[in-house]
Amino acid sequence: MVFLSRLRFRPCHSWLQHDLVTLTHSLTTLLITLSLLTLGAFWILSTNLGRAVGHWREQLRIIVYLKDEPSAAQAAALGARIRAAGGVAGVEYVSKSEALRRLKRELGAQAAVADTLPNPLPASFEVTPDGIASSPAGTRSLIERLASMPEVDEVQGDTSFVERLASLQRLLQVIGLGIGGLLALAAILTVTTATTLVLYARREELEIMRLVGAPEAVIRLPLLLQGVGQGLLGAALALVGLVVAYRLAAPRMEPLVTLTLGLPHTSFLSGVAVATLLVSGALLGGIGGLLAKGRA
Repeated sequence: MVFLSRLRFRPCHSWLQHDLVTLTHSLTTLLITLSLLTLGAFWILSTNLGRAVGHWREQLRIIVYLKDEPSAAQAAALGARIRAAGGVAGVEYVSKSEALRRLKRELGAQAAVADTLPNPLPASFEVTPDGIASSPAGTRSLIERLASMPEVDEVQGDTSFVERLASLQRLLQVIGLGIGGLLALAAILTVTTATTLVLYARREELEIMRLVGAPEAVIRLPLLLQGVGQGLLGAALALVGLVVAYRLAAPRMEPLVTLTLGLPHTSFLSGVAVATLLVSGALLGGIGGLLAKGRA
């Protein structure tokens, strides 16, 4: 009777082990998918914010208003001094008449109003900061140098909007890495658990392989490849989810993005980012398989 009960117990025990391993593998793939999906979503947001930061940095101008309108020779000399001030990528002189023409163009149908009054607009220089001077500290320093020139009446320039975008981009990167990292850690632990269960379920078979002289690397390699395969599957599912979500959301979000950030369109992950997510998935699965080593 004891022998018969053992015969009945062993198939039941093997069936439970098989179901537990299958469930653990499914959970592993799900966690890897969620971790990379989260990381990819924040990556897309961060990429587009980075594009917006670059766009607005390129559009940044410092306006140098002059006390009096200079002659052509004086304007050329002053422009050369502004270029020599350091941190300047470009300089454009705007005369009083040119400033009035721009104002009329902006007024459109109401441009006739400007003709009824004397030209109140000052001559100015539009200064484009270089990469270093476009930072808050660099802009402040450049404004101070320009304001110290005797011909200058007032200097206007502000990078606060650009810096708020940059701060938001950094925050999204930290949040994405934090949430994705926690899910990735859970995925690694789950892969380790799944690999350990497989090692335990196949312990008799693996022991026979060791007895006949099979190297440990040969015994472990299929389990390692299984973890890498799970990671790649999770990464592929995450990318499919990102593509579907992006194609559904992008057409609805682009008008808002254009209005608030000044970007004509949003962009998806680059080829390098896609490859990075695939490699990350493979690494998550592979690391989990390696951590189970020695626990058979």
